Amino acid sequence: MSEPTADALPTPPTPTPGPAPVSTLPDLAARAEALDAADPLGKLRDRFTLPEGVVYLDGNSLGALPAGVAARLAEVVTEQWGTRLIRSWTEGEANWWNAPERIGDRIAPLVGAAAGQVVAGDSTSVNLFKALVGAARLAAPGRTELLVDAATFPTDGYIAESAARMTGLRVVPVDPAAAAEAMGPETAVVLLNHADYRTGRLHDLPALTAAAHAAGALVVWDLCHTAGALPVGLDAHAVDLAVGCTYKYLNGGPGAPAYLYVAARHQSAFDSPLPGWNGHADPFAMTPSYEAAQGVARARVGTPDILSMLALEAALDAWDGVAVEDVRAKSLALTDFFLDCVAAYVPAGRVELVTPTGHAQRASQVSLRTENADGVMRELISRGVIGDFRAPDVLRFGFTPLYVGFADAERAARALGHIFG
Repeated sequence: MSEPTADALPTPPTPTPGPAPVSTLPDLAARAEALDAADPLGKLRDRFTLPEGVVYLDGNSLGALPAGVAARLAEVVTEQWGTRLIRSWTEGEANWWNAPERIGDRIAPLVGAAAGQVVAGDSTSVNLFKALVGAARLAAPGRTELLVDAATFPTDGYIAESAARMTGLRVVPVDPAAAAEAMGPETAVVLLNHADYRTGRLHDLPALTAAAHAAGALVVWDLCHTAGALPVGLDAHAVDLAVGCTYKYLNGGPGAPAYLYVAARHQSAFDSPLPGWNGHADPFAMTPSYEAAQGVARARVGTPDILSMLALEAALDAWDGVAVEDVRAKSLALTDFFLDCVAAYVPAGRVELVTPTGHAQRASQVSLRTENADGVMRELISRGVIGDFRAPDVLRFGFTPLYVGFADAERAARALGHIFG
């Protein structure tokens, strides 16, 4: 599936931001200071290692480094690997063999899942392939369609096309806003992104999951741009399968293992298209025939990447005592405030908002369309404000509430205004 063009992005729901009277501008810095002082999550920034003087608004691509990861990795390398060697697979606190399920259980509450339904490992693409083929094999016989978000992240589209060829389904691209109406008796599986990666538009997971089930289909959700930023509620909304990465809002590090959620009710029938030895009921028996393990462990494939797996485990310590609902409240407050600052600092007509203003439709990013967006972002980065650019003309600013504050939002908007001033 091709990447959506700028013309395919939503029409801005509000007028283009424009400058406020100059007399109001200093008030934004004071307002940011007051909001940061009252922020109950503000102290969590100390759980991360961030470069001095940098505003980091690209956590929706790569999360910041949690403070405990470096020491944990050093211990894993020097002690668990260096001293205990192969014994670390099964002995003591290390217990590498159980890491995929153990870490999956730590991710589970962040996506609204009970224990025993999430397994960490592999990449998002690999997990999506397992989920889509597994869902197709669970679907009622005779159904022919795999509905896919038409504006999906490209790899999801590529994987969906391959899974459809393997299972005899036909890919049907749909606008998530019209997905419910497109579901019917031919629909076997529905693949949707919880949030649009370019615009930050949040899709209605509860309603679309219910619609898929009413049509007799299974639904697979991609949570890459929402897990760790807002409540997901996989169990509460009876989601069938879901996948996600851990290097964005979960701060697991570059190339960190992804995860796969398989609802408990589907696990006994889940038939993975990648029946690797790690998912075998008796992996060390080395039998020539495959028998799937019980529970979510059957979604495992090959030997897990232990160094990145245990870096992720240490990164998840940053979530200790943190409620996702509080993170969501701060995310909305941050993005609201950033939009106020953009409206005040950026001259009228220079940027166009493509992220919905309604809280129910907004994830944890703000996307602005502008001419020469690539050049604008490079200039912002040179001024110490790191966001990212999506072709052809979109500036993306991701707000990770665990370490981004209101002063960061004000400074980023002010820098953007200076570039256009």
